[in-house]
Amino acid sequence: MTDSGARTARTTQPRATAGTQTWYVYLLECRNGAYYAGVTNDLARRYAQHLAGKGAKYTRANPPQRMLGSRAYADRGEALSAEHAIRQLPRHRKVAYLAAIEPGPGPGRARAVPGGGRR
Repeated sequence: MTDSGARTARTTQPRATAGTQTWYVYLLECRNGAYYAGVTNDLARRYAQHLAGKGAKYTRANPPQRMLGSRAYADRGEALSAEHAIRQLPRHRKVAYLAAIEPGPGPGRARAVPGGGRR
């Protein structure tokens, strides 16, 4: 998907290197208690879409309550592979997967999400 029109003053997600985008795997907790995993290159925009009922079909029927966390990857392929891996994990290990930080700089590191804590 490409953005059309001028960019707004909102904060954009960091770039991995010039010419490439950072991709994120994120985990939502839905109102029905289920977890939803997704992939995006703009966390704030995608979460807003889910909240507005314009995200995935699943989150339209089961709106998100909060974002549990996210993890950055160098490219979309890595993020999609990680999303698949998260979906295969049992519930109690999904959040732990996002919290596990790989040594060294760069993509693949977990990131705290504002407002993602327990209420």
